[in-house]
Amino acid sequence: MSSYPLNLPDSLKHEAQLRAKRDGVSLNQWIATAVAEKVGSMKAVDFFNERSAAGDPSGKRLIDVLHNAPDRVPDAGDEPSI
Repeated sequence: MSSYPLNLPDSLKHEAQLRAKRDGVSLNQWIATAVAEKVGSMKAVDFFNERSAAGDPSGKRLIDVLHNAPDRVPDAGDEPSI
């Protein structure tokens, strides 16, 4: 665990204090959770950007898979709803 001095505008600190109190946690815990949420969402963005960069933008691989799929009726329960 490490500490970091944080300077916030008064209005932002006040709002964070109100929300921390409403959530029943300390301001420190509330800010740590907010930072963790932001880091998690940014990691998800990075993950999906990396995955999409490795994809096939032409869709050729998907078309090949679909063309090679067997021609048969859907299993029970998998019928399309119309």
